[in-house]
Amino acid sequence: MAEAHERARGDLHGWRESIPTNFFTSNRQLGRLLRALASPERLASHEAHYARFGGVAATELDAAAIVNNREGNLPRLDRYSPYGVRTEGIENHPAYEVCGRAIYEHGEVIAAYAEPASNLRAQALFYLSSHVGEAAHNCPVACTAGVVKVLQGPASAELRQAFLGRVLARRYEERFDGAQFLTELQGGSDVGANAVEARPDGEAYGTTRWRIHGEKWFCSNPGADLFLMTARVHGAAAGTGGLGLFLVPRELPSGRTNDFRLRRLKEKLGTRSMPSAEIDFEGAEAYAIGRVEDGFKHVMNHVINTSRLYNSVGCAGISRRAHLEASAYARARRAFGRPVAAFPLMQEMLAGTFATASALTAGALTLAAEADRVERGEATEAHRAFLRIGTNLVKMRSCQHSHRTVLTGIESLGGNGAIESFSVLPRLLRDNVVYENWEGTHNTLVAQTVRDMQRPALRDGFFEGISSWIARAEPLALPLADARRAVDEARVFCNDLPADEAFAALALRPHAEALGDAIFALSYACDVLTEGSEEVRAAETAALAHFVALNLAERRPARDAAYAARLEQIMTLA
Repeated sequence: MAEAHERARGDLHGWRESIPTNFFTSNRQLGRLLRALASPERLASHEAHYARFGGVAATELDAAAIVNNREGNLPRLDRYSPYGVRTEGIENHPAYEVCGRAIYEHGEVIAAYAEPASNLRAQALFYLSSHVGEAAHNCPVACTAGVVKVLQGPASAELRQAFLGRVLARRYEERFDGAQFLTELQGGSDVGANAVEARPDGEAYGTTRWRIHGEKWFCSNPGADLFLMTARVHGAAAGTGGLGLFLVPRELPSGRTNDFRLRRLKEKLGTRSMPSAEIDFEGAEAYAIGRVEDGFKHVMNHVINTSRLYNSVGCAGISRRAHLEASAYARARRAFGRPVAAFPLMQEMLAGTFATASALTAGALTLAAEADRVERGEATEAHRAFLRIGTNLVKMRSCQHSHRTVLTGIESLGGNGAIESFSVLPRLLRDNVVYENWEGTHNTLVAQTVRDMQRPALRDGFFEGISSWIARAEPLALPLADARRAVDEARVFCNDLPADEAFAALALRPHAEALGDAIFALSYACDVLTEGSEEVRAAETAALAHFVALNLAERRPARDAAYAARLEQIMTLA
């Protein structure tokens, strides 16, 4: 008995040892995507940094995230200094600082934006950090990116001068991080119902200074240096048109904490190492971002769309890590005298997690490259429409796919998969649940897609954009046949949407999901076509066909000898 136990423990030790110690150099697809999507000059400039951070993410960051997420190490509210001065602070475990230094300083995930049109670089770095889940800082990274976008865009020159340098700082101790507060108790998806009020109070930083009054209900990263938030302009009309966008510093120029109070921290299912709070604003000093009447437009263009892309990339990273854990375990674990990876049923599970993670990675990073194209002024109106609608569709489907991928990974580990101390997978699942609701539930994203599709210029531009991807992927026409059919069916439906918007959303949902999957399949196809090895390209094509068969085919694939052979081919990569 003792010998059998020791052999099994040896297998488990081999599993842990076989997990990559560098999330960049071990990922052939990521390097291939960056070679295809980034300019040669930029890739040459940053490739060594990707490799360094890939090592940090897989070792130092991963270990610290595990410690930081343990029950006794979660953040706590600490509202006063030892001398009774109000600080509205958060007490974090030392591992929180280790994670932050790894992500912000070693990873430069926000400092990357100092270079123009750097969405692809920032998102590729975020993809690497997302292999360890939220890690206490990945949600704040997305929020801080939104702060960068508004400071580089509609903010006054004085606000930009005062804060942008600190936000982009490379040293962890020197940088300002951001938060974004939109949600109110009565207004989640219905942002137009928000009632927190802003009243004008003079001028500062080249814009109007305001005082914010009211309660925000779900405020993640309340310890941030800068809050980006919506508030209803005093006397403005109801709905989203009356909302302004404001920058609220945690600390005033005098050094005093601004006029807000953290009511309590949320007890969340996931992303628990990062605090979320309810906050009362009691006349907090704030500065308008651009014209207040353009507030909601700035929220959508610079904040929400940025966060939704981060969300998709984060889900891709979670999916990739879930696959790595499951695949390594299946090769190390033995049952009935064989590694469990030798059994066709397990091969089917691993082929699915590999294909899904690969498709999600290609889709999300390709959209990041499209965002760079827009910022460089190289995009047509069709490209802009495609990016706008595609970002929402990919956000919706990436969360759904990554959820199933992590569940499959947990199942691959058997009973061990449910044990928090055994693997990272339970935490990834809990984090993914938050991702699914962060920056728009699935229903919200479908409703937004309906509104966009009702605008002919956006609808036609989107389908023009996706048609260009179909043309680029033509050499892989056979595996993509079901993707093309799904696009054609969605186009017919969207050209004649029901007049009732609520019913239209119900009817559109399966088409919206299929369009999201088609974007994943097409971007993965374009990625596979750049693979130099014929053997690897053949296996990747099999993975692409598997993704399409699982998600876009009208019928489930037959479990025959050809299907089993395809699984074995994918397993050469998985």
